[in-house]
Amino acid sequence: MADRLLVLAWHAVDRTWEYPCQPGAGSRGFARQLRWLHRVANVVPLDSSLDDLHAGRPLPPRAVALTFDDGYRDNLDLGVPLLERLGLPATFFLVPGILSQEVRPWWEVLGWAFARSSRTVVEWSGMALRTGAEPGRRSRRLVAERLKQLDRADRDRMVAELCELLAPEGTFDSDRLFLDWAGARELVRRGFSVGSHSMYHSILSREEVDRQVEDLAASRQLLERELDVRVRLLAYPNGARGDYDAGTLLAAERAGYTHSLTVRPGLNNSSTPAHEGRRVVLAPDERVWQAAVRRVTGKLVRVTRQRLVETLG
Repeated sequence: MADRLLVLAWHAVDRTWEYPCQPGAGSRGFARQLRWLHRVANVVPLDSSLDDLHAGRPLPPRAVALTFDDGYRDNLDLGVPLLERLGLPATFFLVPGILSQEVRPWWEVLGWAFARSSRTVVEWSGMALRTGAEPGRRSRRLVAERLKQLDRADRDRMVAELCELLAPEGTFDSDRLFLDWAGARELVRRGFSVGSHSMYHSILSREEVDRQVEDLAASRQLLERELDVRVRLLAYPNGARGDYDAGTLLAAERAGYTHSLTVRPGLNNSSTPAHEGRRVVLAPDERVWQAAVRRVTGKLVRVTRQRLVETLG
């Protein structure tokens, strides 16, 4: 038995404006990842495993939990059938504001606006931003990092301003990319766990503490009411070190969550703080053993499948 848990995270399973890849490459790569994990790891339910870990109860050797953020529709359409085929549990962190179409996923809107811009260059915030293909993706990444420094109100205003400047062709279709409440209920009906990814996908550290508590409590309560499940787990939006702070940790506890997860890479053990769980984020077309070991150990070396087995213990 072991006292370590590796938590893996994905976003979309296949191509989106934010996560471009060759059509079908993501789902094929994701299927390879799951098959390999099924062979070499013990894939465990996240919620009970976190409870066991913090209570000092042993986990199976090479324990791995699977998570998905944001509520992409292809999680249900493409990911769930693969998980079901192998009998693997997973937890999906959902955003009620997106499920209700109350807010748009700003990062995908931005990707769409740059990719479909009718202009080759736009001036914004003292920068000349190129659009389309790889230059557009570089511009989009630069802008996204700037927008993550803002609170939700200012960020939404900036995204609207950028869309006006970029003048993208066509219409952004969030229905095609993201689940609604019917899709979320289907996840639950098929036996998968659900957690909160905040109410509106705000970068929590940019908001006042009282607003963070209000957001996180509303998300948990709405998910519980609409899906008829108990919601105890939270994944911080974005989830890097600067995206949550001491106020966020307090807000998560006050809002009723038992555990919260970041995207800071590493293994979880009994001493990992309950509201600063570690996760390794993967792209679906990566080699899982190489990416996971590199991010857990921080070593930029060529690694093998056996190395991941040894790392997990």
